Amino acid sequence: MKILPGLLLMAMCSTAIANDSLPRTISVTGRGSATSPPDMATINTGVVTQGKNAADAMKANNEIMKKLMTVLKAQKIAAKDIQTSDFSVSPQYSRDDRGRTQQEIVGYRVSNQVRVVVRNLPNLGAVLDALVSTGSNRVSGIGFGITNSDGILNEARNNAIADARSKAKLYAQALGIKVGKVVSVSESSVITPRPQFMARAAMADSAVPIATGEQELTATINVVFAIAD
Repeated sequence: MKILPGLLLMAMCSTAIANDSLPRTISVTGRGSATSPPDMATINTGVVTQGKNAADAMKANNEIMKKLMTVLKAQKIAAKDIQTSDFSVSPQYSRDDRGRTQQEIVGYRVSNQVRVVVRNLPNLGAVLDALVSTGSNRVSGIGFGITNSDGILNEARNNAIADARSKAKLYAQALGIKVGKVVSVSESSVITPRPQFMARAAMADSAVPIATGEQELTATINVVFAIAD
């Protein structure tokens, strides 16, 4: 197909006009973080018992759990901060010489786990010691947190905005242009700390030492700046 010179010139002009109408912007992603010492902790603790029948295993478990609840009350843990997280009764089967499970039931296993929030963080070691001493044989993890993290998170957001503006200025300087007003802002993610886990073996000693460290919150934002004339 043969294109006439006039038609080709019109097409080029149309493309140029279309490109001129496109918005002149710089898009950047800013990341920021802020840290703060935790002021609370969450403990996953409980009791696992076994017996020849379900009733015996349940009775033994209930007796220890009642003691744990009494201890938690003595440690001034509010009822609202104690919540059952898992409860199960399961049969235990015999195994042959090769370790393969057989059909014969040889006993029952009862597990009762609770999630406990400790708001008086300096008392955390004493709470753990009291739980283990009373009979808790499952302390699966400790998660540290901040009761009101809004202020720390807003600090992370401010740092993310500053990071985005710094990047935009850097790119503009390298390209020989100037950064204009903000066209749009969107938050793409906020990351809060994950629970820090501690092995059960570390709970055996009296006056359990706890290293709380600091909590880091991060924010990621997307910012679009106009290119100044």
